[in-house]
Formats: sequence, C-alpha cells, structure tokens
Amino acid sequence: MTRIPHDTSGEPNPLEAFSLDQLRRRTSMKWRTYPDDVLPVWVAEMDVELPGPVVRAVTDALRSGDTGYPAGTAYAEALASFAGKRWGWTGLAVERTAIVPDVMLGVVEMLRLVTGPGDPVVVNPPVYPPFYDFVRHADRRIVEAPLGADGRLGLDVLERAFREAAAGGGRAAYLLCSPHNPTGTVHTAEELTAVAALAERYGVRVVADEIHAPLVLGDTRFVPYLSVPGGERGLSLMSASKAWNLAGLKAALAVAGPGAGDDLARMPEVVGHGPSHVGILAHTAALRDATGWLDALLDALDANRRLLAGLLAEHLPAVRYRPGDGTYLAWLDCRDLGLGDDPAEVFLEHGRVALTDGPSFGTGGAGHARLNLAASPEVLTEAVRRMAAAVSAAGGARG
Repeated sequence: MTRIPHDTSGEPNPLEAFSLDQLRRRTSMKWRTYPDDVLPVWVAEMDVELPGPVVRAVTDALRSGDTGYPAGTAYAEALASFAGKRWGWTGLAVERTAIVPDVMLGVVEMLRLVTGPGDPVVVNPPVYPPFYDFVRHADRRIVEAPLGADGRLGLDVLERAFREAAAGGGRAAYLLCSPHNPTGTVHTAEELTAVAALAERYGVRVVADEIHAPLVLGDTRFVPYLSVPGGERGLSLMSASKAWNLAGLKAALAVAGPGAGDDLARMPEVVGHGPSHVGILAHTAALRDATGWLDALLDALDANRRLLAGLLAEHLPAVRYRPGDGTYLAWLDCRDLGLGDDPAEVFLEHGRVALTDGPSFGTGGAGHARLNLAASPEVLTEAVRRMAAAVSAAGGARG
C-alpha cells in the first residue's frame, strides 16, 4: 500500500495565501480565543486558503438552496476511491460505512456499540485530550498504555493494559490514534498487525481515530487499521476535516471491518441526522477533486517541519523535537528549559504566543507543549522568536 507520488498540479502553497492581518479577521476559535497581541499556533486549524473545488461545492449548494438534510453515499464512495488511490486499500466497503457528525462523536457511538457503562477503554498517552473527556462523558473508564520514549507503541505496555482491561469481565475497547496526535507518529503495518493480534487474544475491540490519515509526509505511508491481518473486527473513524481544514463543516464517516458490519448496523439511525449536508458536499469535493491541493499542502508542511527543527536548534537548543511523519502538529519536549510542567503557560505569559499545554495530553505530557505547524514560515519564525524571548524573560523574572 504505497502512497501515490505527489502531484501538485501547479497548486500554490496554501499556507502562504493570507497575511497575518487577514488571518486575524477570522472568527474561529484559533483566532478569537486570545487577544490580538497573541500569536496563535495551538488548536488544530490551518492558516490555509481552501481548494477551489471545495469552495465551489459549498457556494453552488448555497446558490441553489441545497441546504437540507444529507442523503446518499457520495462521501463514502469518495473516501473509498481516495483510499484505493492513496493507500492502495481497496477494502473500504461503502455498505459498511455510516455518516456521523464528527470523528469524536463517532468515536463515542462506536464505543457504545462495543462496550457498556463502566467498561475500560485503553488509550496511549500523551494523546489528544478529548479522548479523556469524551470517554469519561460516555461513562467508560480510561486505562493508560503510555507510548515509549521514542513516541511509538510499546507492545509489552499495550499487552499489560489489555490484560488489565480484560480482567474485569466487562467489554474492553482500545481507542487507537492513528496517526498519533500529538507526536505525529505513523504506526507501521507491523505494529498494527501486532496490535490486532493482541486485541484478538484479549477480546479487546479496536476503535481507530484516523482523522489525520491524509496528512502523512515524505516517503512514509499510512496504513489503515482495517487493512491489516486481524483488523477485520475493527471500527474506524475518518474525515476530510483535518487535511482540508473543514472542521467548521461537520461530517465524518464510521467505517467497519468485515467482522464489525453487524456492530455498525446497530448504530441508531438518528446519529446520521447530525452531520451537515453542506459539510458532506465539501468533504466529498475535497476527497474527489482536491488532491493536488493536498499534495501542495504536504510539501509545505514537510518544509515547515524542517524549518522548525532549524529554528529550535538555533534559538532554543534545549527543546527536544523529533519531527513526526504525520499530522501538522509538533510535540516539543521543553523539560530542559526549566519552565515547569506547563511551558505553554510561560510562552503565553512572557512571549504572547499560544501553544497547547502538554499536561492536558495525560501521562507523559508534563513539561511539553504542542505547536501547530500549519502556518506560514513567517509565522513559525516569529513564534519561535517569541518563545525564545519568553524563556529569557521568565529567567529574568525568576532571577
């Protein structure tokens, strides 16, 4: 399953379309949470110009009044075609999909299908903070299986967590983040095959959050969990929202492996009322007609991760950064800076730059911060400059 070669088709860098002044006119969370003097490189929104096919799909719908309720399988068909061309995966069966409002609400619905109240859900911290919030809100309990120091899955650690989860006699699940947020780790076919074997051994059902699947950089390949041997009973959540910056146009797909179709069929029909019809049109257009734009974005993100590594080496050499192969997020180990458990707080207070705080990602998050790479080189450069200034200012304040 090799990703197709890049074909930018002459697409410009979508991260360089807007000036900082233009971006500050946006009204989304990224640009309205903090005062105007704060540079936001935190929440997972990208500073991009949307691809033409997506804009046309939405504006055509608005002009024609096509703003009712969703119908049909066009989104699933577009995703299946994209998966076949992009990842060489032909096993995404449209009849084993269902639309859901977004990935995390879909995760909750999948967990409800395969576990009951009070049952355990294994996660790999440091991990996307809403994993904790949504799992607990669904009345399930968290069992942690922390990533290794290299940011990868530790199979021994995972097996211990599966054994613990299965020991209580309930129904256990594993919420897999693939590619992983915040580390950017892209799990290999060998790792995922081993996960599937462990899940079958201990009777743990795997629910994979694969929202960042299109955002894999360089020569690394994304491997869908449902494509590996033993993954047939898995459930996956996918969406075009992260890769094409469509979070405000709500839509996602739940995908079942061949052994989980009956589970997905039990999902209440009303769940499919939640996605936006206009969102589905936008996501479908992105997957079907905006892959050249995506490749231009991937090239820009690849350049940005190299830029960030160089900037940190020059201005903040004590920060440890291992560029991830997936997502547009950078996980920064700031423990050697001496800024305490929450360096993002120091960067905000003394440097007026907003990152996401590390402790919210669970075990292994203290002393870390997450930075959003999906910005122009100028914004990234200014962000690191401010971070370095914050460290100097904090040192002066302590002195």
